[in-house]
Amino acid sequence: MAEHHNSAGQSGMDYVEHEKTYELFVGLTKWGTIFCVAVMVFMAVTLL
Repeated sequence: MAEHHNSAGQSGMDYVEHEKTYELFVGLTKWGTIFCVAVMVFMAVTLL
């Protein structure tokens, strides 16, 4: 990835932690969506 520079001399963000958090969010969103679709399919099959 590109390097991130802060011209104000401040410490800036922890990009490694930011990327790990983003990956967790994307993973939970993906598996949550898959779970919801599976529940809806299960309900459609068993309740109709």
